Amino acid sequence: MGEGSQARERVSGQRSRRSHLVDISPLRHSPAFARLWAGNTLAGIGAQVTATAVALHIYDLTASTFMVSLVAWFALGPVIASGLYGGAVADRFDRRTVALLSSLAGWASTAGLAVIAWADVTAVWAFYVITTVNAVAATIASATRQAITPRLLPLSLLPKAAALMGISMGLMVTVGPGLAGVLVARVGYAWTYTVDVVLFLAGFLGLWTLPRIRPQLGDAGAPVVGGLRSVVEGLAHLRGAPNVRMSFVVDIIAMTFGHPMVLFPAVGAVVIGGGSVTAGLLLAAFATGGILSSLGSGRVTGIRWQGRAIRNAIVVFGLAILGFGLVLAVVMLGGHSVSSRDFADVNRPALAVALVCLAVAGGADNVSAIFRQTILQAAVPDRLRGRMQGIFTVVVTGGPRLGQMVAGSLATLTVIWVPPVVGGFLVVVLVILAVARVPSFRDYDALDPQP
Repeated sequence: MGEGSQARERVSGQRSRRSHLVDISPLRHSPAFARLWAGNTLAGIGAQVTATAVALHIYDLTASTFMVSLVAWFALGPVIASGLYGGAVADRFDRRTVALLSSLAGWASTAGLAVIAWADVTAVWAFYVITTVNAVAATIASATRQAITPRLLPLSLLPKAAALMGISMGLMVTVGPGLAGVLVARVGYAWTYTVDVVLFLAGFLGLWTLPRIRPQLGDAGAPVVGGLRSVVEGLAHLRGAPNVRMSFVVDIIAMTFGHPMVLFPAVGAVVIGGGSVTAGLLLAAFATGGILSSLGSGRVTGIRWQGRAIRNAIVVFGLAILGFGLVLAVVMLGGHSVSSRDFADVNRPALAVALVCLAVAGGADNVSAIFRQTILQAAVPDRLRGRMQGIFTVVVTGGPRLGQMVAGSLATLTVIWVPPVVGGFLVVVLVILAVARVPSFRDYDALDPQP
């Protein structure tokens, strides 16, 4: 059966569904995918515990949002390099082995954070070094896992698998930050990092039980010594793939200007109050929106005009981030700021509206991610899938880091509410303009997936 026929079968099957609820058929179809999904979810929750704890820890040590944003500055270059080369390696070796080795490196770096916390190390540079190693390992592992998925499932189930991954990601960034906020407040940083060390082990179970995912015959290409040429080949493919390329561009726009998470520790400390608990709730609200949108994705995954769906979802995302910034502006300009880390003193009305805005943003971002991932997996051949997933992972991991850099730097130069207000406005305008310039992306048809 040709790819066009497979796409028609996929969309036809999606349209036949009457339920709005998420379709879990990928979990039933492939036990290997089910184990990978479950293990990745548990390990990801631990990773978010650590990411939140590191931000809170550095802020406690320095009282500086800019110093928190430096986590992103130091990791950005290595993340880009590891995503590009790691994807090339995933196209030439057994993807299961690549994912296991990169996950092992991530686990070791997490253990390193626990060790320096138990030793009461206060040198901030140590956190930057270890979190950079962790980010590199996570980038390679993520790109490889995403390239594995199409080998475990038929094309007809890829949009549904993307929705399930949205639930997974939502659980990670809902449970993880919330748990981190509570753990940091109750038992301290050392025990918080140790929780991630334990949860990380679940990810190994999901990977260890996978079958071998060797390069398909005719797809292995040059030997690994030609890895740089392999990276160049992957990048060159994007020149002739305007729809895949635009899916990267719009996400970079959204994450660069609409990612104010680096501000959350300061928001909890000096704007609406509540300290680490508030910071955790703000992160959790974003993820809760993502979970809810995936849970109600039964009919969403059947949308035919996926380019327009991505554009509209990101516009909603930008408006929601703008709304969050306006909440902070009203509080600060109105003289209602709360400089207290005691959650009992939090500005409850402001917190409630901020949580709603971030939940809407998270839901819209997840809808965009479902279709961006589906376009990538449906339109890219397997021999290039690792490299394209590597670039995708660079975008989805490097984009937020770039956004943290922008938001942290702008907040340092101005005030905390400026980055989300200006950034949300820019997201809306730039995405509308970018999509208008590429009609093939705007009119991307799931019945006829073209790169």
